[in-house]
Amino acid sequence: MKKLLYLFFFLFVLSACQKQKYHVIIRGGTVYDGSGTAGVITDIGINADTIAFIGDLSKATAEKEIDATGLAVSPGFINMLSWATESLIVDGKSQADIRQGVTLEVFGEGSSMGPLNDRMKADAVADMNRNPDWKYEIDWTTLGEYLESLERRGITPNVASFIGATTARVHELGYENRLSNAEEMQRMKDLVKQAMEEGALGVGSSLIYAPANYSSTEELIELCKVAGEYNGMYITHMRSEGNGIFGAVDETIRIAREGKLPAEIYHLKMAGNNNWWKLDSVLAKIDKANKEGLKITADMYTYPAGATGLDASMPPWVQEGGIKVWIKRLQDPKIRKKALEEMRKPSDTWENLLLMAGSPDRVLLLGFANDSLKQFTGKTLAEVAKIYGKSPEETAMDLVIADSTRVGTAYFMMSEENIKRQLALPYLSFGSDAESPATEGVFLKSSTHPRAYGNFARVLGKYVRDEKVLSMEEAIRKLTSFPAINLKIKKRGLLHLGYYADLAIFDPAKIQDHATFEKPHQYSTGMVHVFVNGTHVLANGEHTGAKPGRVVRGPGWKGN
Repeated sequence: MKKLLYLFFFLFVLSACQKQKYHVIIRGGTVYDGSGTAGVITDIGINADTIAFIGDLSKATAEKEIDATGLAVSPGFINMLSWATESLIVDGKSQADIRQGVTLEVFGEGSSMGPLNDRMKADAVADMNRNPDWKYEIDWTTLGEYLESLERRGITPNVASFIGATTARVHELGYENRLSNAEEMQRMKDLVKQAMEEGALGVGSSLIYAPANYSSTEELIELCKVAGEYNGMYITHMRSEGNGIFGAVDETIRIAREGKLPAEIYHLKMAGNNNWWKLDSVLAKIDKANKEGLKITADMYTYPAGATGLDASMPPWVQEGGIKVWIKRLQDPKIRKKALEEMRKPSDTWENLLLMAGSPDRVLLLGFANDSLKQFTGKTLAEVAKIYGKSPEETAMDLVIADSTRVGTAYFMMSEENIKRQLALPYLSFGSDAESPATEGVFLKSSTHPRAYGNFARVLGKYVRDEKVLSMEEAIRKLTSFPAINLKIKKRGLLHLGYYADLAIFDPAKIQDHATFEKPHQYSTGMVHVFVNGTHVLANGEHTGAKPGRVVRGPGWKGN
């Protein structure tokens, strides 16, 4: 009898839901719920910021109705490695990523926007003075305050962040290349504790760069123990992605084991053609760790070139102390000579991306602060070296000195075959490793990596539809529920009742990236509608101007 009553009650509620009025109804789309199951043609009802019903809504009405016939409807995508930290301050609409369906930007690759002390704020202001196109008010101190500042300013996507291990180190040790003492270590741990309670997702590192690579494994383990106590995770740009990648993977696994938390490898790659063969061994290490009960995952971007700066072609010791000291050293003839010698020799002690690219004509210059140097944007290091009449290494030094920045640079180092193999890994998600720019205004004053405009559309167009490396349902799982579960984010990443209404609605036949290294400032197409927290932010492929983005908190947040 009870079962019968429950059935009648269920049918009554179902009938009521089917007939009621919703704020938004999305009709007749092929709904991929994000779990990895095949799509089903059905309707979705949204009330306020929440998914209120999934099923037949033919008898229901809504304030806004969208005909999704022939379109795919999925949860909004999660950008596991976003550098939209400043571009969202300049332009909160996040045009490049919203037009690809990204509804959550995740920050914190080694450096995070907080916590800051007075010296760090002064350094940030000095950086902005060197590049005044990107000036903004620093109205925060902690990482949580930065995220709240974004929400207050008005942003279209949701935002979340790891606390950068580098940021905690600079906060306490500055740019010194030494081990932390007990008191400094405790203060760094306290900073991680505070950030986790403010909603940080865990600890992020970027160990290829100075001053991040001044951190010892033991220092990172201690910071990760704190994040682990709050159910957070460790995420890392490893100490090596090329010559020393085996040791770097071992270090990542050790940090996960001793820190007692999951770990993720940022932008998994085998950099340099001499290292492409190492993929099998790297995957074997990850598989072994996972079989032992650890949780090691990875993310990637879908291009054969990475983008960073000319600092990645110079030894870490010459960069100790920050940009001013680095430039001063490069101007000292004896130091310059020593650095040049090291830049030309293969090394297992630091990652030289100039050598890994194989040739200076595979090193593309993307951005300068100095107006007089912007003529070189989009040229290769080889081309500028010819203009300067100097070696590529000396030219790289001269450009850093003249620009007073690390100089944005793309290095072509990866194998397309490896990219395809990695895409199929069950434990892999996606990150752009880029800002979210627009094809207008200040963004056009410099070049960028095409991944800033095309990383996610490229997954669905090139690798799902055209090359069939992934099924649609599996690609959507990797873009949505898989990263949400890894990050322990509540009520996002799936199209389930009661979840936040973050949705990406696109045409599987037309989704396409257009950005190239030669012409990167080109939007992807084929994304038709996007909703963030139930608000329509992309309508018929155009931004609506809405900015409903919110701070998304990690598992340690005191408000949980």
